[in-house]
Amino acid sequence: MITSIFNGERLKLARRFNKFTLLELAEQLRVSKQMVSKYEKNLSQPTGEMMFRIEEVLGFPRRFYFEEDFVYDKVGNTYFRALSKATKKDIEAQKIRVDFLSILYRLVEEYIELPMQKIPELDVDGMTMEELAQEAREYWGLGEKPIKNMVELLEVNGFIVSTSKMNLEVIDAYTQTREINGKDTYFIVLGNDKGSRYRRQFDAAHELAHILIHEAYLDVSTLSKEEEREIENQANDFASAFLLPKEAFTRDVSMMPTNLDHYLFLKKKWHVSVGAMVRRAYNLMIIDSDDYTKLQRTMGRYGWRKAEPLDDKSEPTSPVLLPKSIKTLLEHDVFDGYSILEELSNIYQFPIRENMLEDLVGLEQGTLAKYRKKRSGVVVELKQRS
Repeated sequence: MITSIFNGERLKLARRFNKFTLLELAEQLRVSKQMVSKYEKNLSQPTGEMMFRIEEVLGFPRRFYFEEDFVYDKVGNTYFRALSKATKKDIEAQKIRVDFLSILYRLVEEYIELPMQKIPELDVDGMTMEELAQEAREYWGLGEKPIKNMVELLEVNGFIVSTSKMNLEVIDAYTQTREINGKDTYFIVLGNDKGSRYRRQFDAAHELAHILIHEAYLDVSTLSKEEEREIENQANDFASAFLLPKEAFTRDVSMMPTNLDHYLFLKKKWHVSVGAMVRRAYNLMIIDSDDYTKLQRTMGRYGWRKAEPLDDKSEPTSPVLLPKSIKTLLEHDVFDGYSILEELSNIYQFPIRENMLEDLVGLEQGTLAKYRKKRSGVVVELKQRS
């Protein structure tokens, strides 16, 4: 509910979403760090002029800061790749992103019949990663076929996938489970920075592994660094086995297992990077440690660690469920470019600007503007003639 009182928690939320420290925001607002702290702790209220600066710097409309705190259902752990290298403010910003995505998901679910969740129940304790990956493939009827589009596979089976321009080298992707309307909902966010369709395939499979084989509501702060590494290694092993099924991949790679040109040929078939295939061949003992080391050195010499051949020949696969859902609501006049923002503000206490909504769900910038309807507050009615 909107109030006439500035809510400092909302300022803190907007600051963290934008990855500002107290000092960095203070510098942007041209006030002291102590004053920003007072705003966030509700010990002082910003002036009208200061509110203009806050809106300009943080990108949220004024009303955002006069709403009550968000109330979320049960929120699980967020599994980040390379978590140990990510900064605290990077992690906080991405967690808030999922908070916002969950609000948009609730709006969409209210009006759109979303794909039903189809998620295998796996015996995690009694099976190897190889067996778990094979059982998941069988559950979704994949057989030994290559998976051309991991993002599509996730979306048709009820996972909520989004992309984010993270501008980070240390976070490729992350996943989170949260309870919404009494059921677990699975969010996967993939980085948009590296631009490789083949790496995105592996990132998506890695995040799927966290959902299928790791505890959703685990408190990761209780884990040691070794346990964190083990979780990441398990996810990598599952992703590798899921994307490159043992028997079919072995048949293909065994023809020329030490030839990088052969791996490039297989890259077109399996839609997985050469680096991932070489590692898989080593794990399956198709090549020995000497062959593996030689291939790694050759890839390093060619510069394939940063970008492989074929990476620039196709765009990364993109999620379509959320953007298509929003466009459907607009195209069928459930909302227009104005009223969808009003709905988010009035019903979900989430006032945002249209460019932020478009970024969160992956819509092309300017999409909402195309669906604006001209409005006038002047009402003209015909007189009733007797």
